[in-house]
Amino acid sequence: MTLRSPTPCGAVVLVSGGMDSAVTLAIARARGFACHALSVDYGQRHRSELAAAARVAAMLGAVEHKTVTVDLRAIGGSALTADIAVPEHARAHAVDEIPATYVPARNTIMLAIALGWAETLDAGDIFCGVNAVDYSGYPDCRPAFVEAFERLANLATRAGVEGRHLRVHVPLIRMSKADIVREGLRLGVDFSQTVSCYRADAEGRACGRCDACALRAKGFVDAGVADPTRYV
Repeated sequence: MTLRSPTPCGAVVLVSGGMDSAVTLAIARARGFACHALSVDYGQRHRSELAAAARVAAMLGAVEHKTVTVDLRAIGGSALTADIAVPEHARAHAVDEIPATYVPARNTIMLAIALGWAETLDAGDIFCGVNAVDYSGYPDCRPAFVEAFERLANLATRAGVEGRHLRVHVPLIRMSKADIVREGLRLGVDFSQTVSCYRADAEGRACGRCDACALRAKGFVDAGVADPTRYV
């Protein structure tokens, strides 16, 4: 059997439509990767982020953009996939408490899909915009999770078994939101095209009251730049 040669500098980049994934895509492009943007329609209530993901992928020069559907509403358990209210006040949960907006296994599932596509493309690199500094406290945004997934990727794939190491890049993992804003502006990201709000309306306008909105707004304030977010 003839195997295809690895695609030079090919990478799968998870793109949600939010500011972090947009900056991650810009970083991957700046590093010389041919980026295949991947979004996941998991049944989230803030559907306008998927339209934002398509805009971001086109804006930042992805080779292609694919959206895969996985029905996480079938298992629920999150304010984003079930009839559970999204907390309206930033940091309404305790610092060490996982908030209601945590989606069970979401990042594991998304990275698994990205891994499958990377194998299909013979791409050895996956980029994900998780952050463990200014974030909502989700367990699947921590460095330990990313490291564990990379080990799994190299155990569970043909590429890994054949000695072609698969890498999971998380360039924002230790950056503050202000640092992310600055890096995005340096790389030409138009943040007005992104959607971060947990309760964005059909036009992508933000509620201004959820945790995601508070973290995003703080990033622009701390970076000393005007917030381009469209609010309801």
